[in-house]
Amino acid sequence: MEKTMVELLRERRSIRRYTEEAVPEESLKQILQAGLLSPSGHNAKPWEFIVVRDKETLNKLSQCREGSAEMLKGADCAVVVLGDEEKTDVWTEDCSAAMMNMHLTASSLGVGSCWIQGRLRTVNGESTETVVKNILGFPDHYRLEAILSLGMPAVHPEARKLEELPEADRDLIRMRYFENMTQSEVAKNLGISQVQVSRLEKKILLSMRHKVLC
Repeated sequence: MEKTMVELLRERRSIRRYTEEAVPEESLKQILQAGLLSPSGHNAKPWEFIVVRDKETLNKLSQCREGSAEMLKGADCAVVVLGDEEKTDVWTEDCSAAMMNMHLTASSLGVGSCWIQGRLRTVNGESTETVVKNILGFPDHYRLEAILSLGMPAVHPEARKLEELPEADRDLIRMRYFENMTQSEVAKNLGISQVQVSRLEKKILLSMRHKVLC
């Protein structure tokens, strides 16, 4: 029986420790295809993916930002995601969609991966983008979004549980998005004001975004 998208999202975890086993070529191919199939504004597809397999280069990239990139030393490979700012002004959103698709696909194939944020990050007073550009030598109009580390997982964290969602949040999600209720109807059912419902919705969306990136 095929897994639902919610099940895949529950099982997706950031994996930072890997075995010495190589990522299968077919798995890497499918992960890249998932990125290429991502949605983008006006179908601009502003992304460029650089696959890094050289261990020396991976070691250099592991020092590209303050913290959170050390796992690249033990990774089998990595995908550096760049955006062409000359194609669109929403390259950051488009490249984030590609990153998420590859992250989820890796998990579905049993490959460990971790999203390493590059844009707006620094190391020793220098931007992560500049450091990575000096290592890989990509053109100036390409901007760094992030790096996806890849390797066969040495750890297997448990899937997240839907029951861990705060009770009010679960009720709000159920009523608003599964029972198609209006804000006023939700407020009446939960015994809160519409303003509180609106605030809860914003809180849930921010929480979901944070959990996806963790």
